[in-house]
Amino acid sequence: MSRQGPSRRSVLGLLTAAPLTAAAVLADSASAAADADSSPVPRSLLPGGEYDKFIAAQATADQFSGNVMLARRGRPVLARSFGMANKDLSIPNGPDTIFDLESITKTFTAVACAQLVQQGKVSLYEKVGTYLGGFPANIANTVTVHQLLTHTSGIGIHGHDFSDTQEFADERLSWTTAQETMDGVMAIIRKEQLDFTPGTQNGYSNSGMFVVGAIVEQVSGQSYYDYVRQHVFAPAGMTSTDWYTRSQIRGNDRIAHAYLTSQSGGHTDFTESDNFGFIGTPVQGAYSTIPDLLRYAEALRTGRLLSPSFASLFTGAKVALSPTDLPPDPDPYRFYGYGFRASIRNNHSIFGHSGSGAGTATNLDIYSDLDWVGVILSNYSTPITPLVEQERQLVSNAR
Repeated sequence: MSRQGPSRRSVLGLLTAAPLTAAAVLADSASAAADADSSPVPRSLLPGGEYDKFIAAQATADQFSGNVMLARRGRPVLARSFGMANKDLSIPNGPDTIFDLESITKTFTAVACAQLVQQGKVSLYEKVGTYLGGFPANIANTVTVHQLLTHTSGIGIHGHDFSDTQEFADERLSWTTAQETMDGVMAIIRKEQLDFTPGTQNGYSNSGMFVVGAIVEQVSGQSYYDYVRQHVFAPAGMTSTDWYTRSQIRGNDRIAHAYLTSQSGGHTDFTESDNFGFIGTPVQGAYSTIPDLLRYAEALRTGRLLSPSFASLFTGAKVALSPTDLPPDPDPYRFYGYGFRASIRNNHSIFGHSGSGAGTATNLDIYSDLDWVGVILSNYSTPITPLVEQERQLVSNAR
């Protein structure tokens, strides 16, 4: 069922402090900024500054609902919460609210694959058929892991991938376990045909990245979900991050409901709709918090998930994207790495990923040469491009 929430309301909370304790995020962010580095943080990025005011204006206009954080050298300097996690129950978004990440999930799949590559268990230039059976020969003997990770495989490009098929629409709501979801989607993907010759162009593909998740499962001997929980979330200290089931999401007050934005500007609760699926997948639907994503960024930086060389390899640019290629990004210099989006703004490198879906818009930016992290998690489907643009312009100009 769809339900219209009450009149709009902004709830502002100062969420900053040591990134490893969610309970401490109410500490003063200006003090955290001073402690993080001896050089001053630009006023435009601190509480009361230009970025803070811009976000507040977007929330006041009911164009944004969710959490925003900027961190420097592992410590938040600005963090805010706006809007409602559950409008019907009047539960506001807050420091510990858990949001659907949508395609930021792809980076977890990429890190899991990178770990197996680093261990010598997966080769980037091996073919899909080396690890998985059931594919037609023109895919099994041609498509490489490298191509799957860079969206150059030709499998199920956006608009033709598994999530766009009638079979997926007909079957997805009947799956009641994580393994049924993995097996059901893979059965659909194995029937797909190539949209172009592998390696000849870019075509954003949920199907291709899903196959990477299936390779992780096959090679590791664990379920995909358990492998990522044990080898990505746990070592990074991501205590609230997981793939939650439909009943868990609906029954947990910490998890933000997803609100679809209509053309008239209203918002309906997709989480309570009949089309809400059982669980997310290797390409979308992991849930997380602002503190956990900062821990994740720090774990990538400090070698807790991958060696520095492999972290650099997987997060660095591999394929140049045109202005119209997915995933969407406001920067003119746009690339895709191995499961990570990469870009350049004002001669500074940024990697991470964005996500969007029914009632969800997210973005993770990691400024590798400036040591800043920006996170935006929204439970509206209203695009957050203006917030991302403002963040990048101000951070990339910071000294």
